[in-house]
Amino acid sequence: MNPSPRDEIVKSEKRAQEAMSRIPHKILIMSGKGGVGKTTMAVNLAFAMADQGLEVGLLDADLHGPNVALMAGVQGQQLETADDRIKPIRATPKVRVLSIAFFLPHPDAPIAWRGPRKSGAIRQLLADGDWEGVDVLIVDCPPGTGDEPMSVGQLIPDADGAIVVTSPQDVSLLDSRKCVGFVGQIGLKMLGIVENMSGFVCPSCGERVDLFKTGGGERAATELGVKFLGRIPLSAAMVEAGDSGKPLVASHPEDLAAIAIGQVADKLRESWKSEE
Repeated sequence: MNPSPRDEIVKSEKRAQEAMSRIPHKILIMSGKGGVGKTTMAVNLAFAMADQGLEVGLLDADLHGPNVALMAGVQGQQLETADDRIKPIRATPKVRVLSIAFFLPHPDAPIAWRGPRKSGAIRQLLADGDWEGVDVLIVDCPPGTGDEPMSVGQLIPDADGAIVVTSPQDVSLLDSRKCVGFVGQIGLKMLGIVENMSGFVCPSCGERVDLFKTGGGERAATELGVKFLGRIPLSAAMVEAGDSGKPLVASHPEDLAAIAIGQVADKLRESWKSEE
């Protein structure tokens, strides 16, 4: 008797969970809405941890906005397979990247899939990626609180937890608060909130301008009883770094935003030590 479609889904879910269980640390980067710098945070956090000596995997699970490959400087490279495993692209000797973007015919090709096919693609990325030797896997999740981020969370039940990225505007904070609730509903630990775009420092005069307000992420964290991991200022160097495929923490380590992201990485590693 041939296995039913449901049997195949259960089998692939088990494979994905088993593959993830072999990675010591998994961190999911989430946001309540798009456009708050979630992918920028995921990419730079991965490179910051690699700078600290860790072997880092960077998985792009944002199917409709797979920008990790571009931001990590590996857009357009060809994947290889070995022993039925997908070999992630090495952005650096210590950062490996896997994204749905590597499977698209060209960068402008849209993902026009319904829910079941998207869930299947996420399962395959998690199950078939070759992450052997990786110390920590950073997962750039789809924005929002729908089927796709839920699939990611349920397939990595032993993750260290999730970071919710927000910008300081009230509308973003409203959505981020919902995202914090979502993380708890799917049974994941909430690692903390990061407030991105928290002020802009003029590169010419050094004056700080709060373009999108500031402090809202910290207030939300306090009200919700979760950790506040830090504020990441907006900088011209960060915008340029994201477009050029040279992550800020690697290309401009002296930038205030790069320093702030490094501090988030430090806090996460300290939390590992306290749990050991």
